[in-house]
Amino acid sequence: MTKEEILLRPFKPADQDTVKELILAGLGEHFEQINPIFNPDLNNISESYADALFIVAQDAERIIGTGALVQRGPDCGEIVRMSVASDKRRHGIGTQILRQLCDEGRARGYTQIILETTATWTEVIEFYKRFGFRITHEVEGEYGRELYFALELTQ
Repeated sequence: MTKEEILLRPFKPADQDTVKELILAGLGEHFEQINPIFNPDLNNISESYADALFIVAQDAERIIGTGALVQRGPDCGEIVRMSVASDKRRHGIGTQILRQLCDEGRARGYTQIILETTATWTEVIEFYKRFGFRITHEVEGEYGRELYFALELTQ
């Protein structure tokens, strides 16, 4: 694999520490303090996402991105834990991860993909909108306003 090539692959237990660190670092960029106690799913990703598709993006040197697709109904999936290393953003990696997760949703027969993000993360909001997601509603959450999105899948 050359430096420019990105491999998207399923999460492996050996990825645990690196993936947890990557996700928490991304959250840390947006929140003043990160308390791992609020992210218990990251303590054992294999177990927490046993029934989901959790993928990592890897370049020649390291894991640089993550994303998961979790079933939320018979025909609906939810994208969670999307994260790309700060030095690798705006290189299309997030788009590759999101595309693979949506393709997997289609393969599983989902007609809709949903996700949520914090309302202050404007670059993330624009990323999802460019991909075709639409805002469905907002909720005042414990840590600020949260935006909810949906994408209708076509076969």
